[in-house]
Amino acid sequence: MNGLKTFLLMLSMMALFLLIGNAIGGERGMVTAFMFAAVMNFVMYWFSDKIVLAMYGAKPISEKEAPEIFKVIRRLTVKAGIPMPKIFVLAMETPNAFATGRNPQHASVAVTKGILDILDENELEGVLAHELSHIRHRDILIATIAATMAGAISMLARMAQFAAIFGGGSRDDRDRG
Repeated sequence: MNGLKTFLLMLSMMALFLLIGNAIGGERGMVTAFMFAAVMNFVMYWFSDKIVLAMYGAKPISEKEAPEIFKVIRRLTVKAGIPMPKIFVLAMETPNAFATGRNPQHASVAVTKGILDILDENELEGVLAHELSHIRHRDILIATIAATMAGAISMLARMAQFAAIFGGGSRDDRDRG
């Protein structure tokens, strides 16, 4: 079901971009908006997890570096019936954890140094189980796409603002005079 929701969300973004592109620049604006939306959809689907991890400066960790995290996640993934995700640590003192990726086969879980410092193994297991449930139900792709759409809509609003200020789209092209 979440796969269908994701597809519909991406399709709605494409339609919104086409409508706004048409309103701003007519046919030429629609073509530009289509290309922009197609690129955004491609990037959101294939690279959103890498972008999020890079934004936070997440570092991959090995089992040798953090055997307790791997033990907990391995136990939980077996119970959930999903593949083992890549595991990352963020050098932040703020306690936090998140999951990212387009599907269970391409998922990652990130935890901050702060959460590792304050939680015991049982508490950490609860937090990681929550993050793995997002992976299992593909919530992470929908959330990532929704966040990217919000950014894209903000960008479109700025483009419309600049077009209004600097004369975007020619009235002559639309109504011939």
